[in-house]
Amino acid sequence: MNKRAELFVRNSVLLFVVIVPLVATGYAIYALWNQYVTPLDLALLGIMYAFTAMGIGIGFHRMLTHRGFDAPGPVRAFWLIMGSMAWQGPAIEWAATHVKHHAKADTEEDPHSPLEGLFHAHMGWLFRDRMVTEGVYAKPFQQDRLVVFIDRTFWVWAALSLLIPAGIGYAFAGWSGFWGGLLWGGLVRVFLVHHVTWSVNSICHAFGKAPNPTKDTSKNVFIVGVLGFGEGWHNNHHASPRTAVHGWKWWQIDFNAYVIWGMEKLRLVKNVYRKRSVHVIEATSSAKDLAFEAAQAAKEKATLAAAAVSDAAAAAKERASQAVSDAADKAGEAAAAVAEAAGKAADAVTPSPQSDKV
Repeated sequence: MNKRAELFVRNSVLLFVVIVPLVATGYAIYALWNQYVTPLDLALLGIMYAFTAMGIGIGFHRMLTHRGFDAPGPVRAFWLIMGSMAWQGPAIEWAATHVKHHAKADTEEDPHSPLEGLFHAHMGWLFRDRMVTEGVYAKPFQQDRLVVFIDRTFWVWAALSLLIPAGIGYAFAGWSGFWGGLLWGGLVRVFLVHHVTWSVNSICHAFGKAPNPTKDTSKNVFIVGVLGFGEGWHNNHHASPRTAVHGWKWWQIDFNAYVIWGMEKLRLVKNVYRKRSVHVIEATSSAKDLAFEAAQAAKEKATLAAAAVSDAAAAAKERASQAVSDAADKAGEAAAAVAEAAGKAADAVTPSPQSDKV
């Protein structure tokens, strides 16, 4: 399959993932308006929303991407599976793309730069092949066998995220419960988690407050902080990316941090990173990534320097050639002048015809 065909398939899948939950949400609002929704539907929506939103915030973001805490295999697998159930792409792709966002924030190389417009930052970038799957940003994650396994089985977990609420609905209320669970606990939940997460990329770079010094337009937005379980304190996060706690004030609600704290107390996780290095803007905790960026910059400088030396040598060669040409011309002129002077001298010493007569 060539590049154009791969892009077409990818965009088709994205359209399905974005549009179907949107249509389902519209129908769900219609059903709710006509009192067709049940307490079971709303319970499934709330439970699935909570676990998958935390799967993104705790699993994909704070644990995998920024290494904000350490956890044993079963705990890591649980949160990575929850993140996969959010339908936001495989784990490695999500993490690598986010690392690049930090490294290139608010530049042309930022996958979802707000400088290209609010819609682009929110979801338009998904249709422009901006996801990162290979290279330096993905390599650290590709060396973890558990992460690779969850990444490669993404569609299994994505499908289960729809079948589980549908199955629970069927167990409690038959086929009406099945369709209600699929609609509310599946498609509507996917829609809501999508747009709350995407709001961090768009809303939190366009509105809100930025109390911490950063090299980008990241901002704290209260409503996104609440709906995103703490992910909306985006300026705090960009000021100190590795910190596992994003809510730095007592009123900055951070449910993801509360869950991490609870797991720490239960000894399910350890080495929770809480330092706030607001004057050190990191792309990632991996020194390899930073070294790569430095090497690329050095390579570019060396290339420019080599080009400058080449241009200077060419200019010097041209000047030397011109100087030699000018010298040859002057030598020729001098030789001509000498010849002319010699001719005049010869004429002066040659006797005239009249001097031979007596």
